[in-house]
Amino acid sequence: MDAQLNSLIEAVRAASADGRLLRLRGGGTKDFWGQSRNAEVLDTRAYSGIISYEPSELVVTVRGGTPLVELETALAAKGQCLAFEPPHFAQGSENGATVGGMVAAGLSGPARATSGAVRDYVLGARFINGKGEDLTFGGQVMKNVAGYDVSRLMAGSWGTLGVITEVSLKVLPVAPAEATLMCAGLPQKTALDLLHRWGGQPLPLNASAWVRDTTAQPEADYLFVRLRGAVAAVNSAITRMSADVQALGAQVQCMDNAEAAKDWRASGEQTLQFFQPPSPDACLWRMSVPQTAPVLDLPYAIYIEWQGAQRWVWAPASAAQAIRQAAQAVNGHATLFRTSALHGEADKSVGVHTPLDAVQQRIQQQLQQQFDPQGVFATGRLHANIHAF
Repeated sequence: MDAQLNSLIEAVRAASADGRLLRLRGGGTKDFWGQSRNAEVLDTRAYSGIISYEPSELVVTVRGGTPLVELETALAAKGQCLAFEPPHFAQGSENGATVGGMVAAGLSGPARATSGAVRDYVLGARFINGKGEDLTFGGQVMKNVAGYDVSRLMAGSWGTLGVITEVSLKVLPVAPAEATLMCAGLPQKTALDLLHRWGGQPLPLNASAWVRDTTAQPEADYLFVRLRGAVAAVNSAITRMSADVQALGAQVQCMDNAEAAKDWRASGEQTLQFFQPPSPDACLWRMSVPQTAPVLDLPYAIYIEWQGAQRWVWAPASAAQAIRQAAQAVNGHATLFRTSALHGEADKSVGVHTPLDAVQQRIQQQLQQQFDPQGVFATGRLHANIHAF
């Protein structure tokens, strides 16, 4: 057995025997997220490297501690990519995000609404559970129907079920054509209505973002739409969609692809101006709602992605009830994604997530008990009320 893998197994077994909590950590780029971080760190970066890559099969198998940038570079060399555009959040981290952290976080970028989420691309996974057992689920093929789909369960588990040591991922070719339309003068409701109309048409719509520029005088509304696909399909869509925008009395233009690529990356990495805290007490809330949800009646700055399904809102922690009620009113939910620098963990007393109901809580707790009966990974990061058994 690989020495680095064996070291991880022994660390988990020792913690289980001693009754210690372990917090799994790769590059640490997502340390800001979650309810609690009070546990001993188990660093996964020593177990890294690309195990196998078959470009013709669109499958790659990677160790969990592998830097995400290393994987993306290898894929780009073959004209392929991770279609869900995982964020790195590497600001301030010299090591950068890891592949295991990418899967454990389950976060996707601008293309999520049309290309799918992280879990949709996980074919198989190898991980160490709370008893120190080395388990493998899934495989390295796209049609995998044997047993429970445990490998995809690891996506978004935030280190509560086990240490992800290896993962097999489906990859896709880079689209042959791409274009970004910048539409100026579309209010939020008009922009959402237009996106919903386009969503029902055979258009190569890949990503979208709506924002109000409060620095302009007067304030201005912008809708950005990214198209990806065959050259003919993208060119046809530019003409058709531009006409739709102009018919509404708004302005539209095709952005330079290089500049647009920087903006889309900044959107996914949350380095756009919008993601700078507007006040010392502001917290960044992530609202996950149906794409067809209407404009939400909230008096806060908002940034809309995923054709209306993901809405970022700056609001104080004290607005937790109002934010969550607004999301629940349209069959969605809200997450406290980032806290302000001044208040930090104190803001999280309102809860990172909307509290689980009794049934959801029981399912979550029983699931964690199956994978981690001694509660080695039960740090409370995912849900504060599920921390010990």
